[in-house]
Amino acid sequence: MSQSQDRRDVLKLGGLGVAAGVLSGVGAGAASLLSPAQAYAQAGPTSLLRTVLDRKKLIVGTGSTNAPWHFEDEKGQLVGMDIVIARIISQGLFDDPTKVEFVKQDPAARIPNITTGKVDIVIQFMTVTAQRAQMVAFSRPYYLEGVALMTSVKGKYKTYKELVAGGKAVKASVLQNAFADPMVKAALPQCQVMQLDTQANAIQALDSGRADAAVIDLSTVRWLVKRNPKAYLDSGHSYWPQLYSAAVRQGDPDWLNWVNTTLNVAMYATEGDLYDKGLEEFFGQKPPVRKPGFPSI
Repeated sequence: MSQSQDRRDVLKLGGLGVAAGVLSGVGAGAASLLSPAQAYAQAGPTSLLRTVLDRKKLIVGTGSTNAPWHFEDEKGQLVGMDIVIARIISQGLFDDPTKVEFVKQDPAARIPNITTGKVDIVIQFMTVTAQRAQMVAFSRPYYLEGVALMTSVKGKYKTYKELVAGGKAVKASVLQNAFADPMVKAALPQCQVMQLDTQANAIQALDSGRADAAVIDLSTVRWLVKRNPKAYLDSGHSYWPQLYSAAVRQGDPDWLNWVNTTLNVAMYATEGDLYDKGLEEFFGQKPPVRKPGFPSI
């Protein structure tokens, strides 16, 4: 049988057929047609995919002060879900999640550091917008953020249903911004809105009983409820969705496509250990069971 005929026969069998063929020796030639060196050579000569592989480490721009996304633990090590995503990328590149150099940066430096080449990729709870997408290329989303209402174990109102029923008597604290009032009123149309200068003060208002609910990021609610279940409750309502994605420079499809593939496999297929552990550790969540069949990506 010719090599081309051999390959066609193996491909007809699908995934299990390929696996069986390789194990039995049938189709072994087809499975090894492309060596790692040849595969590497397929990337464009100026692609970061080649550059990063040659360098043998990944340079990631991120933050260090925003739990549960990126912050320092008691040992001074960067941890958080953004850090998990960076280690997933490193694992895919080098079969080693530790080959990462983190560049701590202010959120305002996220786009400049990508466009100037200071970092290979930004993984820093970056919200996808059409305006930003004119300056950087976004990966597939790795989290769908939203606004949620956190309540107090000691408070009068604990669930979203109770907050709505409370009407004008309910006070909701929120970080001060131009969209604060309409954002809060979208969930609690009759409540009193307390705009405060920091998210920490919005949470403190809930702690002190001055507010009945703190209107904050869903990820923050999950983080705080997991860490302090005797103090905080998730009221059960989230809205105002926003996409979080990694960002890379424009004009490098090989690098972007590789990052997307790595995230897809981590989130939806057989290489999800790091992603799953991150969701559990930082949000107290488990991903939906990955069921074979029609893809959900």
